[in-house]
This record gives sequence, structure tokens and C-alpha cells, in this order.
Amino acid sequence: MPERLEIIYQDTNLVAINKPPGLLVHRSSIAADAEEYAVQILRDQIQQKVNPVHRLDRKTSGVLLFALDSQSNKAMNEQFFNGEVEKSYLAIVRGYTPDIGTINYPLKKENGTLQNAITNFRTLQRTEIPVAFGKHLTQRYSLVEVKPETGRMHQIRKHFAHIFHPVIGDRPHGCNKQNRLFKEQRQMTQMLLHARSVTFSHPLTNFPIHIEASLHFEFLRMIKELSFNDTLFSY
Repeated sequence: MPERLEIIYQDTNLVAINKPPGLLVHRSSIAADAEEYAVQILRDQIQQKVNPVHRLDRKTSGVLLFALDSQSNKAMNEQFFNGEVEKSYLAIVRGYTPDIGTINYPLKKENGTLQNAITNFRTLQRTEIPVAFGKHLTQRYSLVEVKPETGRMHQIRKHFAHIFHPVIGDRPHGCNKQNRLFKEQRQMTQMLLHARSVTFSHPLTNFPIHIEASLHFEFLRMIKELSFNDTLFSY
């Protein structure tokens, strides 16, 4: 993990980083192996207490937003809770997805109760590569932009698995055969899900704020190796 994080936005109330894949946001009992956390690294980096106002899975990269004071923390938590923050993700998934779609499929909480969950997406590009695997002579993939309306745990990952277009590199919700193929042929073990941007109202000024995070190396490498058009993603 990096000694310093990439800060992509900072003012007196908020700071945002481009979280690398594999880094936990904060200490968790379900990931006891981790020794470093985004909260800890960023706190030491800017010499200030930071409070994450939303979550990203450990394997998901991209925009991660923190509040620097209690008032901003409360205001941002309310915006996220009320669905007033627009979040945009990029993902590479198995197969050809529809041009646009909405996945409306309730997800279970840890206690078993169902929560409504809605994910909107549009297909940016599709590719077919001449790699024989299993019963197929070629492999098809889609690059999708994803905009979840709700923020359930592993929502995007579970929803795309539900419509049989799992995110490449996802464990345990994805396709183990595809994950093995990417590991063996492309030495790729990262999950190809990236939190590209967040748009919200500043908690102090109420001005609109848009924060965007560039893709990390492995995601860009897979875009090129899978023959997607990478001109839109060369930052």
C-alpha cells in the first residue's frame, strides 16, 4: 500500500482521495489481515482527523470522500442517506450488457431483512476477443457506467451477478472461471470496479461540487488488453 494517498480534492471542510484497490477504508473485523487503512494513512498525511462519509469496498478503487469537522460530517452523511449524492462507477463485466438498464432487486442485510436496491447503468463499449475458454471460442466483455440510486453493501457487484454479467475480478459474487482466466492469462487479480465520480452540494456553501478520480494502472491495462477504446481514459 502507498505511503501517501492521491488527494484529488481538499478544502477546509472536505478532502477526497483516489483510493487504490486493496486498501480498506477503516479497521474491520472481517478483514483482520489488514494493517493499513485509508483513514489512518490520510490522517497522518494531512495531520488532521478525517471521517469517511461513505464506503467503498476494499477491492473497489476511486473517489473516497472524508469530512474534516463534525458539522460537515453530519451534513454529508445526511446527503448520502437521502440519496442526494450522485455516484458514478466504471466496471468491466462478462458478456454483452444492454445499451441501458435498471436493476431493481432487493438485497438482504446481514440480519436477513430485505432492503430495496436500485442500480442504473449504460453500456459504454463492448469487445470480443479471440480467446477460447470452456465451450466458447471467443470472450465477450462490456465496459459500463453505473449509477446506483441506493447504497447497499456490495450492491453493484450483487446486481450485475444477478443479471448474469458479473464484474471481472469479483469474489465471491463474480464468475470464478473468468477470474481464473484473468489471473492465469493476464496476471490480473484486481476487481474491475472503479468509483469514478461523486457530485454533491458543499456542506458549508451549498455550491455544487464534482470530484472525479482517474483509473488506476491495472484497470487501464485491462481496457487496453481487452481492446476497448482507451482514448477516453488516458488521463
